[in-house]
Amino acid sequence: MLHVENLTVSFNHQEVLHGINFSVQRGEILGIVGESGSGKSVTSLAIMGLLPDNAHVNGSIKFCTNKEKSIELIGLQSSEHRKLRGSQIAMIFQEPQSSLNPSMRCGTQLLEAVLHTSALNKKEGKQRCIELLTEMQLPDPEKVYRSYPHQLSGGQKQRVMIAIAIAGNPSLLIADEPTTALDVTVQKEIINLLKEIKENYNIGIIFISHDLSVIEEVANRVVVMQNGKIVEQNTTRNIFDNPQSNYTRKLIDLKKQLQNAKPLATEKQNALPIFRANNISIRYTSEGLRNNSFLAVNNVSFSLFEGEVLGLVGESGSGKSTIGRLLLKLIKSSSGNLSYKNKPIDSLTKTERQEFRRNVQLVFQDPYSSLNPRLTVGHALTEPIVYYNIASKKSAVDLAVNLLEKVNLPADSIYRYPHEFSGGQRQRIVLARALTVNPTVLICDEIVSALDIAIQAQILELLKELKCTLNLTYLFISHDLSIVRSISNRVIVINKGSIVEQGATEDVFDKPQSEYTKRLIESVPGFLSKIS
Repeated sequence: MLHVENLTVSFNHQEVLHGINFSVQRGEILGIVGESGSGKSVTSLAIMGLLPDNAHVNGSIKFCTNKEKSIELIGLQSSEHRKLRGSQIAMIFQEPQSSLNPSMRCGTQLLEAVLHTSALNKKEGKQRCIELLTEMQLPDPEKVYRSYPHQLSGGQKQRVMIAIAIAGNPSLLIADEPTTALDVTVQKEIINLLKEIKENYNIGIIFISHDLSVIEEVANRVVVMQNGKIVEQNTTRNIFDNPQSNYTRKLIDLKKQLQNAKPLATEKQNALPIFRANNISIRYTSEGLRNNSFLAVNNVSFSLFEGEVLGLVGESGSGKSTIGRLLLKLIKSSSGNLSYKNKPIDSLTKTERQEFRRNVQLVFQDPYSSLNPRLTVGHALTEPIVYYNIASKKSAVDLAVNLLEKVNLPADSIYRYPHEFSGGQRQRIVLARALTVNPTVLICDEIVSALDIAIQAQILELLKELKCTLNLTYLFISHDLSIVRSISNRVIVINKGSIVEQGATEDVFDKPQSEYTKRLIESVPGFLSKIS
């Protein structure tokens, strides 16, 4: 149904796709895998006709419509391409939060897609919307129809996006990293949902991902891309059992290393607690016509010891980030006690609070939005150094260069802006910025979730190296169990605001005691754990 032949794409005379060839059959899922910048998304945008005006496209993309008529997509008029989008070819974008209009109800956005691709009137269209939301296995479809995007969870927003994509009953569905930012249980539900859609509608699906475990589970055939070229394509079984290219072998080896990684050695038992939380509860209250309250964290107790890496895992909405904000003193607990270095955190003096702000730093989940696009990297790094009087403006530049070298970035990075770096490089910059004030504790909130496996491995090795050289303590928040197991000494598993299990990493993952932990482990494709 889709045949791509010798596809090349250039931007400003710089070629980024080099002679791409592949095909998609009706009723199959083709997985496209590769690192960031390999050309996966550019390929999908070329098929959709959504490349910017400065893109120069050559080659052939032939698409067979529902009427079994073959159309050449390259060179197609914009008006003709618009007729195909939604009704013949549809796309699920990577980030539903930014893809959905925050000022419009989800039902309105879905109804727009239904009316655009059908002859239904508004009343019939709404009924079709409810049917689609029900098919997406969303609880209370009527409520979802009336909801704004911010009122839904990440998994629910992704299901709304899928409903919009299939509203016109397309022949081809392109899913660009649809599960990257989702926790493991929701990820599994979305994968199963896409498989059901493929069977029910007999459509072809292009599933783009940097996660090899997901590709192995979902795809019938796999295309491996590197630097704008296809280095290998075959059936999924052949790709993973008998890879031919060195690059594919490298990706599979990295996946195995991550899955088989042993946790860092447990710190000495006499280590001092930096944080100690006793019976902490956090309740959010919304004021309005009705005062609603939500218990985000429910009676949790734990300690973070000097020199350890404490992993915090759970599904979206479980309270992980709320606990991180609590330790950063960005929010207050509703009840319970939190101490910092054996002193109640609320009784710190002004001087102690300033020292606390220096010692406890946050590494953000999204490095692009946490860096000011108008400031050079050098400015971003020297600003906190000067603010805390760590060094003069002149010396601050030398310190910034030294920090960049510690995170394996060249010295001339100080003159460049955030948009000039890849995702992995930006994450290194954010990490360097957190280290500018010589902290003792880093709170890492989902810092590698959106990165490809090669960059993940690099950032994790860097974190381990920095921990040893700078004697750092980490609270490592993530929904990815493989990553948490590869770096943490101890693990806390949290569900609906309550701690369901905590202990040494190997004990929790190899011999989980709670049913919830077992369910999390079983939801992860290829997670190598022995559940007794």
